[in-house]
Amino acid sequence: MAAAGAKELTIDPKYDDYDYPTTAPTPQNGHPGHTTPEQDAQVHQFRALLEQAGYTKNLDTLTLLRFLRARKFNVELSKQMFVDCEKWRASYADVGVEELVRTFDYKERPEIFKYYPQYYHKTDKDGRPVYIEQLGNVDLTAMAKITSQERMIQNLVCEYEKMADPRLPACSRKSGYLLETSCSIMDLKGVGISKATSVYGYLQAVSAISQNYYPERLGKMYVINAPWGFSGVWSVVKRFLDPVTVNKIHILGSGYQKELLAQVPAENLPKLFGGSCDCPGGCALSDAGPWQDAQWVKTPKWATKSEDKNAIDNTGIPAPTEGAAQQPLTGAGPDGVEPAAAPAQNPNTANSA
Repeated sequence: MAAAGAKELTIDPKYDDYDYPTTAPTPQNGHPGHTTPEQDAQVHQFRALLEQAGYTKNLDTLTLLRFLRARKFNVELSKQMFVDCEKWRASYADVGVEELVRTFDYKERPEIFKYYPQYYHKTDKDGRPVYIEQLGNVDLTAMAKITSQERMIQNLVCEYEKMADPRLPACSRKSGYLLETSCSIMDLKGVGISKATSVYGYLQAVSAISQNYYPERLGKMYVINAPWGFSGVWSVVKRFLDPVTVNKIHILGSGYQKELLAQVPAENLPKLFGGSCDCPGGCALSDAGPWQDAQWVKTPKWATKSEDKNAIDNTGIPAPTEGAAQQPLTGAGPDGVEPAAAPAQNPNTANSA
């Protein structure tokens, strides 16, 4: 249930078509159901500016609130962030994000998962989807023989889209309140000090797409099995993050089970991490969660195919990118950390609230 005192989301019938709860469960400033009259007015101002600029897509209230929160409700900075995002969405991978997510087939996933598992698995105690990454077996040389850096990034983008729809709406329906973020687990078991620079590069790469195009999607992140020396890496990384984001990230060593199980029910956590779940065929490839339950899931809006018969075929596995093994890992997970707010003249820096 939503928090006491929460108000109903002010619906714009032209753009708002939600079939799931639209009130956040806890009273957080600027979140749906907990906005001030001034913030409501900023939503209308933001939408009007975008309409005047010719934009007609993604102008629903929940989306606009996420962009406003990412820019501390500075309407001009939010507008620039939105415009940049829409330009990217329209041109990404030559076909645009919506066409990519409809046609992309990451059939090399099982082979890549032998080195770099990245997957959603059930929900945490708040009802959010749990996202898990394991970096200990990352072998860039071997992975470059299986796929390309470009396809890894495209898969990342598709997973962002699927997190937004159908995963979060399904979780919201089951929970009875709005969920807009996920709970991430980043397992660094096997990542020694020799790989510390690779982990640092990974954390930078994770934020690149999320900070600019998918704001306000990080709920909690647990970095488990953090190796000796990682605290030094983290001390550098967190200087680039907003303090609100830093507070969502928990750096834990090998004794992480108690804290992790306080957030994720044992029956939803794979046995590998101290839980009791053991999905047939393995948790990593199960994609288990409310988004697989017909009671809660609905067809995602992006699933409607366009009439464009010239869309490229994204299903083939391209040849390995030459020199890919020497490049920093960029197959980032869909719950990247957003960097801290910068001075007003730099609109490309995101905040997490």
